[in-house]
Amino acid sequence: MADFQQNGNITHFHNLRSRSNEELVYEISTYAQSRKISLILPSLYSELEGPALANIVQELSKVSYLNRIIIGLDRADEAQYRHARSFFADLPQKTTVIWNDSPRMKALFERLEVLGLAPQEPGKGKNVWGCIGYLIGCADSAVMAIHDCDIVTYNRELLDRLVYPVANPSFPYQLSKGYYARIGNDKLNGRVTRLLVSPILIALKRVVGDRDYLDYLRAFRYILSGEFAMRTQMLPDLRIPSDWGLEIGVLSEAWRNLGRGAICQVEIADAYDHKHQETSPEDASAGLNRMSSDICKALYRKLAADGTVFTPEMFRTLKATYYRRALDLLEAYYNDAKMNGLRVDRHGEEQHIELFAENIVKAGQVFLENPEERPFIPTWNRVNAADPTFIADFHKAVAEDEAEFAPA
Repeated sequence: MADFQQNGNITHFHNLRSRSNEELVYEISTYAQSRKISLILPSLYSELEGPALANIVQELSKVSYLNRIIIGLDRADEAQYRHARSFFADLPQKTTVIWNDSPRMKALFERLEVLGLAPQEPGKGKNVWGCIGYLIGCADSAVMAIHDCDIVTYNRELLDRLVYPVANPSFPYQLSKGYYARIGNDKLNGRVTRLLVSPILIALKRVVGDRDYLDYLRAFRYILSGEFAMRTQMLPDLRIPSDWGLEIGVLSEAWRNLGRGAICQVEIADAYDHKHQETSPEDASAGLNRMSSDICKALYRKLAADGTVFTPEMFRTLKATYYRRALDLLEAYYNDAKMNGLRVDRHGEEQHIELFAENIVKAGQVFLENPEERPFIPTWNRVNAADPTFIADFHKAVAEDEAEFAPA
C-alpha cells in the first residue's frame, strides 16, 4: 500500500508502486462480496463520439468487483439514446443508461417543479444528482464512485485506487478524492486550479481572515478533479450544486457532514489527460468563463453560510489581492515548467488570470444581488419527504424507457 501523510488533517495516499495492482484488486473484490460497489458516469452524448469513452468502456469491462454502472445521458434524442444503449451493452456489470431528456423523465421533473424541488438548470450537477437518486432506489450498494467520461488516458487502475480507501471496512474514510499531476503532451495543464482556485484561496484567507474551511480546501492537491468515491450512507443528505461548482460543493458537504479524519485523497494516475474546455471570453455562459464564475460563487456561498459578510468593497479588494498572487504563482509555474521541459503559454495564461479577476467581481455582484437564490438541488431525503413515491416512479420511468427504446 502507498504510504501517506497528513496536511490539514486530510490523509494523502501516494502511489509508491510498493505492491502490485493485482493485490489491490484482490482485496477490493473481497470487500465487494459484502460491500457492493457501483460506478456513476455522467455523460454527454457527444462523449460517445469522442476519443476517450470507448477505451473507458473497454477498461471497465475488465473490472470484476463492480456491482452496477449507472450512466446519466444528457443531450440525446431517441436515436442517440438507442445508440448509447448499444454502446454500453458489452459491459458485464448491471448497466443502466438514464435518458435524461426522455418524455418520461421530463414529466417526472415537472412533478418536482410543482413542489419547488426541481434542479434549476441542466448540467453535470443535475446529471449526477439524478444518478444518485437512482442508486439510492437500488438500495444495493455500500460504495459509490464517480468519474468523468472524457479521460483520454484512462486505465482501470484509476478506479481501483479511487475506491480502495472507502471500500476497505477497516479504514475510517467516508469520502475519497482523486488527484494526479496535470501534465499532458509536454504541456502544463490544470489551468483553472492553478490560475484561479489556488490563488483565490490564498487571497480569501488574506481578505476575510483565517478560516478552517479555507485551510481544508487548500489541503487538496487537485481540488477540481471529477473523480471521487464515497460510502453511500452519505447520499440521501448530500446537497449537489447544479452548476460548475460540483466538485467544490461535494467537498464542502463533506466538510459540513464529516470529520476531516473521514476524508482522504489518493493519487490515482501517473498521467492524466481529458477534454479541455474552451475559455469562451466573449460568452459568460460557456467554457472556463462560466466555470470560473460558478466556482467563485460556490466559495462565496459556503463562506457566507459560515458567517462571512461580503460587500462590494470586499470583492474589489479580493480581485486585487487575487490578481497579484495569481501572477506570482504564474511565475513559479512557468519556471517549474521550463525546468521540466514543459510548454506554458505565458501570455495566454495571463489572459486567463485577467478574465478570472473580472469574474471574481462579477460573481460577487450576482451573489449580492440574488440573496434568495437556491444554489443547491434539494437532497434526496427532502424529495422523499415531499413525494414518497418519486424514487420508485423514477425507477419505473427508466425501466419503461429501456423496454420501449431497444438498442440500435
